Amino acid sequence: MKTEAADQAAPVTPIYFDSALIAKFYLNEPGRDLVRRLAQTAGIVVTSGIAVAEISAAFHRKLRERSVDQHLFNALQSQFKVDLDSDLWRLVPCTAALIEDVHAIFSKLPKPVFLRSLDALHLVTARAEGFTRIYSNDRHLLAACPTAGLRGINPLA
Repeated sequence: MKTEAADQAAPVTPIYFDSALIAKFYLNEPGRDLVRRLAQTAGIVVTSGIAVAEISAAFHRKLRERSVDQHLFNALQSQFKVDLDSDLWRLVPCTAALIEDVHAIFSKLPKPVFLRSLDALHLVTARAEGFTRIYSNDRHLLAACPTAGLRGINPLA
């Protein structure tokens, strides 16, 4: 006999991935299975719209470096497009307000902290979307998290 509680799905708590983790979701590299399980467990993975460009570039870098051949590159690009079209990844558009937030974060970034511009955009996007944590395996992004008021989590550590 089914109960009402059994009919209700567990609540979904979205998480924010940077582009590095989403790329790892596809590439046959150490940590891929862990990233896939984390994404599946969360149910909703949010990221900046810039991830489309970053992940496509990451796949192309693997082609250029000969880590993948042309056939696999095409398959990666195709699967990523299918997953985008099916909303596997929830993309947050890059807005003028977010770009202004990037300017502000660099204005208060401590001198020794190295942060790439698109990583800064991930930080301000996560914060603007109400996240308190961001998942990444990028050491520079993780080191800059406190500047954005975020807790960086490296699921591969």
